Amino acid sequence: MSLYAGRMTHLLFFAAFVLLTWAGTRRFQRTGNVPIRRVTGLDAFEEAIGRATELGRPVHFSLGRGLFDAEHGAQTFAGFSMLKHTALMTARYGCRLIVTNQSPQAHPVTEEIVRQAYVEAGRPDDYVADDVRYLSEQQTAYVSGVIGVMERERIAANVMVGYFYAESMMLAETANKVGAIQIAGTANTHQIPFFVAACDYTLIGEEIFAASAYLERQPVQIGCLVAQDYGKYVAAGIILVGSILATAGYPFLSQWIKK
Repeated sequence: MSLYAGRMTHLLFFAAFVLLTWAGTRRFQRTGNVPIRRVTGLDAFEEAIGRATELGRPVHFSLGRGLFDAEHGAQTFAGFSMLKHTALMTARYGCRLIVTNQSPQAHPVTEEIVRQAYVEAGRPDDYVADDVRYLSEQQTAYVSGVIGVMERERIAANVMVGYFYAESMMLAETANKVGAIQIAGTANTHQIPFFVAACDYTLIGEEIFAASAYLERQPVQIGCLVAQDYGKYVAAGIILVGSILATAGYPFLSQWIKK
């Protein structure tokens, strides 16, 4: 019976999420107006790339570790979405984009993302394959390589979105040294303080996952964003009510959720 109840709980939550996604998508398609909290770091992309274009200096992009495993893969895919947006803007502005990769698995994906972005922008001939570079899978070797790129190319903008370890501060400080405007984002709580301290704009935690919907404004993406937000409200409500009931000696709600 408990297994059946557990499956029914999962089914109910899944059905509610699908329904909320559909409702959010339909609302956006009908009105074109779904309130989304303003994210300053995402709004700053045009400023950063516009500045690099005016100075005639390149934009640098890094995914960090670029891993595809269960723990870090979501952040890597969030970085891919940001890379697509960055590449589209640099292609339209006629600004050079340099992408450095630490992961050999992510490297061919970034190549295709940048190439396709230049095709979509109508400037396929401006794509330079050598500007999407695989440096090293080793952390210190990768950091050394990126520092060399930043110093030699005198980058004017630095975008870092993905999963970062100790390299976050070294890369951010080097970009700051060469005078680059920086937009960084990660869900790794250990590295967020370093990005906040060293970068101009920081995407904190789930903001990197919402970035694609925020920037592209596709109906299905907006619908998913709406469903996730309502899901948080529901989860917070269940936790609050369950805590009160458990404190009062009625733990049936927490037991039902555990199933």
